[in-house]
Amino acid sequence: MKHLQKLLFIMLALLLLAACQQPAAEEASPEAAAEEGEEAAPAAEGYTLGLSLSTLNNPFFVTLKEGAEAAADELGVTLIVVDAQDDPAREATNIEDLIQQGVDAILVNPTDADAIVPSIQKANEAGIPVFTIDRAAAGGEVVSHIASDNVAGGRMAAEFLCEALGGEGKVVELEGIAGTSAARDRGQGFNDYMSEECPGVEIIARQTANFNRAEGLSVFENILQAQPEIDGVFAHNDEMILGAIEAAKAAGRA
Repeated sequence: MKHLQKLLFIMLALLLLAACQQPAAEEASPEAAAEEGEEAAPAAEGYTLGLSLSTLNNPFFVTLKEGAEAAADELGVTLIVVDAQDDPAREATNIEDLIQQGVDAILVNPTDADAIVPSIQKANEAGIPVFTIDRAAAGGEVVSHIASDNVAGGRMAAEFLCEALGGEGKVVELEGIAGTSAARDRGQGFNDYMSEECPGVEIIARQTANFNRAEGLSVFENILQAQPEIDGVFAHNDEMILGAIEAAKAAGRA
């Protein structure tokens, strides 16, 4: 129990420090930051953590990785980062490797909520605590899930779009990777709000672009050709909407 409590403290410190790597959060003096690091480092020294990310092709996860690495350095923790490249099979192999290396805990950003379950169960059997980040797992024992409220985020986007359109219009939805909790929850929040609060807005097309800018561009190009009238677009992440904007500009419909 003491071992797990210590790991929980380290995880909390790691995530807080990673968040503080953002320029807007750097308000403490250099002296204060150094003192905090000196206090935290002895408690964390000697631990090895595994960070399994779904992809490093997305700027969000690159920033997450860089923040975690900076925090690990400050805490004196060894951090092993692995990239699944949006492939559930590769992620399973990555986590198996982390288990074989005997890491003290695993932080995982699942490529698929269901596919990750056997890997989490293997870590459970090995006595390695598992934390999920940004995307949830459908099973296995997870100590803690660290994420924003994606359902609420989807509802906020729907409310904004509804107001911008005056409650009426034709909208396209670009979905994230099927099987991820982020795509499911953002879509749920968006569509629940639209059906309950904004019935005058019609979702005329709904296609997957896998959280990817290039796919957002190509998928939206096809939708533009099929739909002569589009008033708004909701995408499950910023990369897809940036791709859609490029497509709209190229078609003269931005």
